[in-house]
Formats: sequence, C-alpha cells, structure tokens
Amino acid sequence: MRHFSPYEIIDGKREKGLVLLADHAMNRLPQEYGRLGLADSVFERHIAYDIGIESLVRRLSAALEAPAVLGCFSRLLIDPNRGEDDPTLIMKISDGAIVPGNHPITDEEWQNRLNRFHRPYHEAVSQTIAEAAAAGGKPPLVISLHSFTPAWKGIARPWHAAVLWDNDPRAVFPLIEKLEAAGDIIVGNNEPYDGALRGDTMYRHCMMPGIAHALIEVRQDLIADAAGVAAWAERLAPILAELNAMPALHAYQRHPSRTGAYEG
Repeated sequence: MRHFSPYEIIDGKREKGLVLLADHAMNRLPQEYGRLGLADSVFERHIAYDIGIESLVRRLSAALEAPAVLGCFSRLLIDPNRGEDDPTLIMKISDGAIVPGNHPITDEEWQNRLNRFHRPYHEAVSQTIAEAAAAGGKPPLVISLHSFTPAWKGIARPWHAAVLWDNDPRAVFPLIEKLEAAGDIIVGNNEPYDGALRGDTMYRHCMMPGIAHALIEVRQDLIADAAGVAAWAERLAPILAELNAMPALHAYQRHPSRTGAYEG
C-alpha cells in the first residue's frame, strides 16, 4: 500500500499572520479505494473537488508568502469541511451520483476514514494556525478558498465570487467592499450558500477560538484554466494583503454562532 498524505502544507512566512486553507483542493483517492465504484469522469466534476482552487491557492500562497494547507483527498471519500457528526460527512449520493463505495459503510470504515484523512487534515490546519500565531505574536487572519458551479439545477448563478460567513463580520465586510470596488464583478454575501455550518472548518478553527476569517468562493468557470487562475490571483492577492494589514483582524474576538451555543 502506497503512502497517501491527507494534506499538504505549503510553507510560508508564518510571522506575516495570514493562513490560507483549501479543504477541497484535490480529487485524489488512496489506491486501495479504487474509484469508489464510480467512473473516472466523476472525479472531474465539482462533487469530487473544488475545480481551480488548488492552482489558485498555490499562486496566492506564493504571491503573499503565506502558508497554506491543502486537503489532498476527494470529498467523495470524506468531506473535511463537515463536522464529525454531520450526516453528510460521507455522501451516499452527491448531486445525483450514487457512490457505491460509500454505501453500505460499516462503523469501522467510517472511523477509519476519520482517523486516516479527516482528523489529520484538521490537525495540520490547527498546527499551521498555531505556528502563525506564535510566530507573529497574535492570531492570524484565516482565509479559506472554495469554488462553486456556474449553474445549479439548470439555473445560472450570477455571482462571480462570494463571501460566506457565520456571525463574525470583521474580515467579511471589508473583503466584500474591496471585491466590489472595481465594479466589474457581482459578489454574493452568503450566496449561493450560507456560511453558518456547525462543525465545518471555519466553525472549528476560527469561530470557536475567535479568530478573524472569511471563506471566499470563486465561480468555477472563471478559474477553470491557467489564465483564469492567474487573473483571480492578481485580483485577490492585493485585497488579502490589505486585509492582513488591518490590526483589528489580528485579535481574538469570539462571536456567537448562528448555529447555536458552543459546547464546552
């Protein structure tokens, strides 16, 4: 059995206080899982990974000299952007595609995927954030990047990008303002998804400890090739640098979640 790393950490200057995350960067599976009973073509779809995000995050990390954590496994295996008790953690059906390798699934295999993939990824995220906080002497700004489909169930999505969030507006409001400033794109505010999801990556690593953060979604057709990725990296890099220079985004400030009271 070949070694399969569930995450990749891109090195950067942790003292700069910016950490980038890409939960769904890749569509890979360990060799022993085959293709989960699916056709190869399924792994080119959005249900397997966030199209364009790996390349975008690599460019942003290089431009900003910021560390980044990339998920290296397909979300069809297990979704790192879900809490451990979320029923959609391992999907039996995703956007109409039945996943034979996920149903039926034993409790033992469920725990195996948590232990081998989900938990190590989140440990890497925790470690990278902690190292940035220690190096800079203050909490880092955390930016998570995802991509969304240009249409859903036959309905076109007009947004070029979106900012998702729960209840901490510190990074969100200036980010939306700066994205809209050029006047050439439509920016969704918790569209096409709501950013309040109990147990997800932002909830776990940012909402609970009180770290300023935002989740950026870019429409997939805009970053489906090298030219698109380069254009969006050029657009986002100076904006993220400006956000990172704001002292207010480097302080612990816990906000209540719209999903309910925190445990513990």
